Amino acid sequence: MFIKVLFLVVFFAIMIFVGLYARKHATNVGDFVLGGRAVGPWLTAFAYGTTYFSAVVFVGYAGQFGWKYGISATWIGIGNAMIGSLLAWVILGRRTRVMTHHVKSTTMPDFFGSRYNSKALRIAASAIAFIFLVPYTASVYNGLSRLFGMAFDIPYWVCVLVMAVLTGVYVILGGYMATAINDFIQGIIMLIGIIAVIITVLNNNGGFIEALNGLAIFESDAPATLGQTGVFASSFGPDPINLVGVVVLTSLGTWGLPQMVHKFYAIKDDKSIKTGTIISTIFAIIVSAGCYFIGGFGRLYDNPAIHKADGTVIYDAIVPHMLSTLSNALIGIVVVLVLSASMSTLASLVMTSSSTLTLDFIKGNIVKKMSDKSQLLTMRILIIFFIALSVFLALNPPTFIAQLMGISWGALAGSFLAPFLYGLYWKGVTKAAVWASFATGVGITVSNMFLKYIASPINAGAFAMVAGLVVVPVVSLLTPKMDKKYVSDIFSCYGEKITAPTTHTTETVAE
Repeated sequence: MFIKVLFLVVFFAIMIFVGLYARKHATNVGDFVLGGRAVGPWLTAFAYGTTYFSAVVFVGYAGQFGWKYGISATWIGIGNAMIGSLLAWVILGRRTRVMTHHVKSTTMPDFFGSRYNSKALRIAASAIAFIFLVPYTASVYNGLSRLFGMAFDIPYWVCVLVMAVLTGVYVILGGYMATAINDFIQGIIMLIGIIAVIITVLNNNGGFIEALNGLAIFESDAPATLGQTGVFASSFGPDPINLVGVVVLTSLGTWGLPQMVHKFYAIKDDKSIKTGTIISTIFAIIVSAGCYFIGGFGRLYDNPAIHKADGTVIYDAIVPHMLSTLSNALIGIVVVLVLSASMSTLASLVMTSSSTLTLDFIKGNIVKKMSDKSQLLTMRILIIFFIALSVFLALNPPTFIAQLMGISWGALAGSFLAPFLYGLYWKGVTKAAVWASFATGVGITVSNMFLKYIASPINAGAFAMVAGLVVVPVVSLLTPKMDKKYVSDIFSCYGEKITAPTTHTTETVAE
């Protein structure tokens, strides 16, 4: 217990120190929200990765999909690395940084407002982000309850409250730069923890081959392979079709999530984009593929403790039960790992929510004129509000909110991915097409909550994203075009080179 508590105390102390250190980088709105658009590749890449992979992935998704698909669940992590990280950086990275700098955009809703010259689109995007990001913050705590109960035997509400307060302190003090530095530290902990857990789990089961052999004896209950043995140890598992749906949602979905794309706004130059692409991809391969790889052996730890009275599997209990067999020192590392994953994601979500609501909804609409100081104060107050709200939802999760958390990725990415992606590359996107994408993303995911015409919420979210990619070009071809001069001016930024000096300012230099 001393070792585990010591790990936590040191971890907490470092987080607070970083918040105090980063205060000098949070003196105005641009610095607070974007780190002065001068954040380096290592900090940005780790911030992207740690925001991507929270306790929901390590405890919830790894347990659930590892149990359902066996070792083939590793494909989800590989998809996350190749599509969610590598391709996202290559396709979105530079163009996002350059265009958002050119139009002076600080948030994704602000981008929609500037790119499509529409205040109404900015407000609508802000509302969608608020509605679906806030419940998602509550889900970040889900993986902690059983893990902390196993490691410390303390109430769930205590660890939720401590995590929320600590996150709030360093985000309020240091803004984006504090989250980026802490994300880097937390990312290193995640890398060490995942590698250590993989080695230990395999050793405890006689090595990789023996673990696979043990997995091969289980029968599948999937409709396509009912009663078949060996599928959980196979490359594509018992249900490859639904596995593809999970890969699409968890990989392509990052392209349309405000808290993920925001990282490209803040990175400082083209060279950093190239370096960050490599770092981010390697990070995702180790962390995400490692998580799902571990989860794939969940059936080897089958135990009454992971089942309800009626025999139903408690997916969130699988990974904590696996980890309970580890040494105290390794459990301490894993607890800090999951805390790191959760706090980095929570910090990014509350930063995104508070900045979006302040800059895209309150400023210019509710409060016509806001000074830089007032904007900073409002964002800090809203950070406290969003963290408090997430704690309330985490401790008192109503059924509707629990469902909403599950579909938040589908609704956000289904709404934002297509108009954001096309908007970076194609001058022909129309305002009507953006509205159609918003309606499609929210419409499909929310209606499916009640009508359930797509059995899996995961597949519904994936379908919403793909539908948006079709809807935007079709509607754009059928609806009035935007003003050519306005659009040409927007795209003129790609003929310029943007640099960021060490003074945390940006300047545009014509090539």
